[in-house]
Amino acid sequence: MPRGRYSLHDPHDQTLLAEEHFQCAPGPTGWRYVSQLTTPSGDHAGSVDLALDELGRPIRLELHASSWQVRGAALDGVTWVRTDPTGTHATEGNVRAHAFTGTSPAFLVATARLLRLTPSSSETRVRLVAFTDPVLAPRTVDQSWALIAREAHTTDNAPLIVDEYQVTALDTGERHTVHIAGDVVLTAPGIELEDLQSPPSVFP
Repeated sequence: MPRGRYSLHDPHDQTLLAEEHFQCAPGPTGWRYVSQLTTPSGDHAGSVDLALDELGRPIRLELHASSWQVRGAALDGVTWVRTDPTGTHATEGNVRAHAFTGTSPAFLVATARLLRLTPSSSETRVRLVAFTDPVLAPRTVDQSWALIAREAHTTDNAPLIVDEYQVTALDTGERHTVHIAGDVVLTAPGIELEDLQSPPSVFP
């Protein structure tokens, strides 16, 4: 069960926004990721709880940020309920999309699991609902993903397989690179793996 810490930065000016302390593991029904976020000063900033089924679909999502809350799942596309900090107003949303995304590295692993790309796969288009900080506002985004390299790196234990993805935002054409090993993001725009206490899980 990998445990560790990511630092989350503004991808444009590299300002440190938060640290995400996480643990994740595959299980008999899929994969689960839980984390707590803290501000640079150490204050609690939110949490992520994401569970995927064996096909990579989100069967449960719970996000907290700035006292806002989102609960969601794959249902007729994706469906979610967003609750304001007072707890008195809740709005429901539904979009014909494949999955969710956001600032947490968990969503990159989840999208990679959903698409199951190989180096010979063509670019694959995916529609996601992104929950944007700081109030978890929903926004539908279209991306294309391509697995452009898969390399084995020697470690003290088994070889570490690292996948390099090219992700394109279809509304702007902006491209960036994401490196994932098992269920851990090694590097991505605005994301740095600072500490990892056990090796990444290997998906079957």
